[in-house]
Formats: sequence, structure tokens, C-alpha cells
Amino acid sequence: MPMQANKNGVLAGRVAVVTGASRGIGEAIAVRYAMEGAKVVVSARTMNDGENPMEGSLSGVVENIRAAGGEATAIRCDLSNGESRVALIEETKKVYGNVDILVNNAAVTFFIPVLDFPERRFRLMQEVQVYAPFHLAQMVLPGMKERGAGWIVNVSSGAARHPAADAGARGGAVYGMCKAALERFTTGLASEVYADNIAVNVISPGLVATPGTVHHKLVREDTKERETPVEHMAEACLKLVAGDPKALTGRIDYAYDMMKEFSLTAADLPLQPLTR
Repeated sequence: MPMQANKNGVLAGRVAVVTGASRGIGEAIAVRYAMEGAKVVVSARTMNDGENPMEGSLSGVVENIRAAGGEATAIRCDLSNGESRVALIEETKKVYGNVDILVNNAAVTFFIPVLDFPERRFRLMQEVQVYAPFHLAQMVLPGMKERGAGWIVNVSSGAARHPAADAGARGGAVYGMCKAALERFTTGLASEVYADNIAVNVISPGLVATPGTVHHKLVREDTKERETPVEHMAEACLKLVAGDPKALTGRIDYAYDMMKEFSLTAADLPLQPLTR
């Protein structure tokens, strides 16, 4: 049975912003944080059902969190737009106060070979998956430094790894490039803010069934045995923000590995249903 929120949980009193939270991994992370007492801002472009071909919406996530006794607010944000990013953080401060936890999960992805990749889509992917996390971090870091603690989690992918020349990749070069840049940014920032008691980590999900991976046909009937439950990603992301920032920082991890390393058990979360 899906869990109920514990207002005195390990994240009680903290404010978390999760991007790309209208569905999938972002939704699961946001819900898990809310179940541990965090005040969660869920952000994406899809506010209501029917606005996107993929299932899921911010309003649905907030409804489920509140029904389980948690605290959440939806703020629509187009991460490709600088003014929209600024508005996200400013509105969060008005509603809940300074940001303690930032999860950069949002992505826009096009699987197109380099030879045919349009410049506008290249720039869009760079803006959303590289510069937006950088910009959001710039905006929340001053408050974290002032309070003497903070946690930033960047969601990456196995695509950041270097493929073999004969791997037969199918147009993922730009996606992999974005994720590799995000990982290097993470370790660099972690080093810069270690003395400020701010943790910065990367986590990758492995193969997870989400509306996005279903849409791109990355998960199919023949992949089910290799898939990682989305709840595992949420549990690993909770571990990264629940303790002493200096104890877990500068890491590039996979959810599966973290579940094993820390003997974590995934909670049953109140999530929007996924149709495969």
C-alpha cells in the first residue's frame, strides 16, 4: 500500500525544487521527498493532463502528494528560458523560502545522428540539460552558503560513458555529450563548495520505465527484465540529501549501485499510473 507522508521525516523543514517533475523519475523523487516531510516545488512545462502527448502532469503529482498528507506546490517553468528559470526560484522563495535541495532532472532529448542534427535542437538540449542546471545552481547557492548546508542532485545517464567505436550508436552523441558535461560540472562544483557544507552529486537511473522512455521506445517487452523500478531512483536520491552534506558529495552513482551499497529498501510511492 502506498506510504503516507511523515511530516517529521528526515527532510522535515527543508525546501526542495525538482525539475522535470510532471512524470517519471522527477515525479518519483518529488513524491519521495514529500513523504519525508520536505516542502516540494514540482516544476515542468506540463501543468495539467492533456497538455503533452506523454502521460503525467504537475497537477497530478501535487494532488497525489497532498492526498498522502505531504506538502507540494506546482510552478510551471520552461527551462530553456532564462527568465522562466529566475521566476521558478523567486516564486519558490515566496511560497516556501530559500531552497535547501535542488534536483536537476529535466531533459529534452532528440535522438538524431550528428550529420543530420539541427543547430536549434542542439542548442535547446545544451540549454536545458547543461546551462539550466548551472544557472539554477548559481541562484540557490547563495542561500545554501548563508544557511551552512545544501544539497544539489543532477540526474545523468549511462549515455555519458564513452561508447565503443563499433557500438552502432543510434543518434545519442549529443545526449551523451550533454550528460558528460553535467557530470563534470557536478564534480567541479562539489569541490568548490565542499567547505561550505554543500553536497553536489550525480545519479543515473539505469533503464527505467517512464513516459519518456516509453515514448522513445527505450523500454519494450524485451527489456522488462533489465529495468530498474523508478522507486529505486527515488530512494537513492533521498539518500543523497538526507544526511551530512560532506559525507556524500562529488559522487557519480547509479541507483542500482546505491541501493546495494547502502542496503536501501524502496518505498511504495503514490505515483501517477504508467501505461506501457
